[in-house]
Amino acid sequence: MRDLSNHANSLVSYQKELSLLMEKHTDGDGIHETLIPSLSLIRSSKTTFPSFSVHEPELCIVSQGSKVVMLADESFTYGPSSYLVISLDLPVSAQIIEASPDVPYLCFRLKLNLKDALDLVNEANPVSRKKLRSKRGLFVEQSTAPLLDAAVRLTRLLDNPEDIPILAPLIVREILYRVLQGEQGDVLRQMALRGSSSNRIAVVVEQLKREYMEPLRIDELAAAAHMAPSSLHRHFKEVTAMSPLQYQKQLRLQEARRLLLSESADAADVAFRVGYESPSQFSREYARLFGLPPISDITRLREQLGRVP
Repeated sequence: MRDLSNHANSLVSYQKELSLLMEKHTDGDGIHETLIPSLSLIRSSKTTFPSFSVHEPELCIVSQGSKVVMLADESFTYGPSSYLVISLDLPVSAQIIEASPDVPYLCFRLKLNLKDALDLVNEANPVSRKKLRSKRGLFVEQSTAPLLDAAVRLTRLLDNPEDIPILAPLIVREILYRVLQGEQGDVLRQMALRGSSSNRIAVVVEQLKREYMEPLRIDELAAAAHMAPSSLHRHFKEVTAMSPLQYQKQLRLQEARRLLLSESADAADVAFRVGYESPSQFSREYARLFGLPPISDITRLREQLGRVP
């Protein structure tokens, strides 16, 4: 019992220190890039509406507040007692659900390099190089004292910029090691292993991102993954929670929304630019994802962001 109590006290202590450091190095709400290239700090003094984007591989540790991330129809909620890992590019929606001016949402976000993960796999645990069944490319896991300790030490370097070039890579490597040693570390491990089914799905994802405007050709994607089309569908859904077609639609619709918001472009023109042949189909699928047809959604979004048309 004493060990459990000490562990819980350590977690709380690290969370408090991490919160103090993030408050110190964030000037108001928003995403704050840091002198450590892979690290950004996020602060919000209020809850938010869902935001849609394609997230690259990353680790998110929340020291205050909480957030829910939606991947297809699945939801993942995390806060100070847990952390989130995304192991490949995934289109998700994210919403801060717990935050206030007195206790703002604070998040430590670290970009993950799968090549570094592979190097660690080869050095630390060669036995785990066996191929395992594909798993969801996004997961939430309980925080540990060693992981939070490393996150605190990395954030402390912001107070001593001259130490960053030497020490930051070592601590980032330690953080990655801690994630790989977690209960769901196999998700990241399999994504990094060249030739694994998860890694081959990552290759398909990269191709879909490059060619999202083009008609979907399952045979070509299957050939790129060295899989049969039926096997591609099965593994792709296991990793991303959606089919290749659904993934492509998410990419198209999120890019369309970005264009509509940034360029004040015509909805029909944007539909063609992102690969749709039918503006009516585009409008239906847009409303299904974002809750409103294009023009109404962009009007609402501008109001939320405080922008004038």
